[in-house]
Amino acid sequence: MNHGEQKKAIILLSGGLDSITVLAHAQQQGYACYALSFDYGQRHNAELAAAKAIAQHYEVLVHKVIHLGLDSIGGSALTDEHIAVPQSPQEGIPVTYVPARNTIFLSFALGWAEVLNVRDVFIGVNAVDFSGYPDCRPEFIQAFQDMANLATKAGVEGHQIRIHTPLIAMSKAQIIAQGLSLGVDYASTVSCYAADHQGRACGGCDACRLRKAGFMALGITDPTRYQ
Repeated sequence: MNHGEQKKAIILLSGGLDSITVLAHAQQQGYACYALSFDYGQRHNAELAAAKAIAQHYEVLVHKVIHLGLDSIGGSALTDEHIAVPQSPQEGIPVTYVPARNTIFLSFALGWAEVLNVRDVFIGVNAVDFSGYPDCRPEFIQAFQDMANLATKAGVEGHQIRIHTPLIAMSKAQIIAQGLSLGVDYASTVSCYAADHQGRACGGCDACRLRKAGFMALGITDPTRYQ
């Protein structure tokens, strides 16, 4: 099957553990993939280098990086260097939450989907082993999909756009196990909220703790490079 005949999808690709698993999953499901990443002013922008390498390895059709200035509004430890990245669990929604991030990311994916005439968008949100972010919940995804099909030319003309969240009900260990079954190399990913410029992880933030626990639960070696 050539790419002209193959079903296509947009994958939100951060360069982290979840997004590489989603990309591998979508390709295994028969999708030719476009990858969309964001340089949004995040402190841990080593993930963008990882996303580029992952996109090249998986031979996506196009890898687009959108430049956003979310650091100009701040409000998150991921975009404001004056707010420390927590090294222990927090009560409630943590300061690593980036205001409206997934709403913004999905909106760009939605616009690109219309331009490309693509009906499927994949995002690696998770509502089991996650940090309590409101925009990772199934209710949010359903609401966004409903909005998408009201707000777009494609939706109004009956070409429904679907938001796929294959990891949303999986534990981190289950996500890793699925990725390994698909041949994913997790050593190539960067998940840490405070990764250095070489992509080495801090080992203490929420993302690092969840990632380490996932590998530990499976009894396999964590390939993450730590500072």
